[in-house]
Amino acid sequence: MADSSDATVLERPLYSTGEAARLLQVPPQTLRRWLEGASVAGTFYPPVLRSEPTGIDAVTWGEFLEAGLLREYRLNRVPLQRMRPFIERARERLGVPYPLAHLRPAIDADKSLVWALQKEFPLEDKLRLVLARDDDRLQWAGPVERYFSKVEFDPVVVVARRVRPLGQASPVAIDPEVAFGLPQIRGIRTENIAESYYAGEGWEAIARTWGLSEEEARAAVSWEESLRLAA
Repeated sequence: MADSSDATVLERPLYSTGEAARLLQVPPQTLRRWLEGASVAGTFYPPVLRSEPTGIDAVTWGEFLEAGLLREYRLNRVPLQRMRPFIERARERLGVPYPLAHLRPAIDADKSLVWALQKEFPLEDKLRLVLARDDDRLQWAGPVERYFSKVEFDPVVVVARRVRPLGQASPVAIDPEVAFGLPQIRGIRTENIAESYYAGEGWEAIARTWGLSEEEARAAVSWEESLRLAA
């Protein structure tokens, strides 16, 4: 169970749906469907991440984190609507509103909880979060491992505190406590760093302007370029 300070961080509205979709590099209509559900051919499909539609455009930190995990599964081109019953039950069992945001610290030591939930609400192979190895030991599925490779968890409390969208080796970070949750390096927004690059400044000049190393400046531009390509 998360304490009140954890809940405050996870429930903090940070982004519009459009901005969150841009940072996650998913189509806005896809993220909106995960959050609010959608009607198709007269049939309403409820939200995957929210227990019910809210009509609120703001995306919380907890929702952003959970959408980041769904994004990894979306790459497998599987219908994520089928994960809804599993997520609902995980929310009940863990006693938290954002079970996927608590996933690793809450149950990494004992994956059997997720395994049991998967058996209770059967998920097709491409949607499973936990897999059984040949030696009967449990391991995280590939999309979950990819998600964990980008997320930093607070060593004391049980919430994901920071995302490094280019991987742990990159200095680019998305942190709800820094720069209003926008991508940054040491508190400097990557979009500001990239503006210097697009204005024609060289790497040495950019690094000097922003008090960064050239490697950090290149990482900022690399991230902003990835956003432009995904748009």
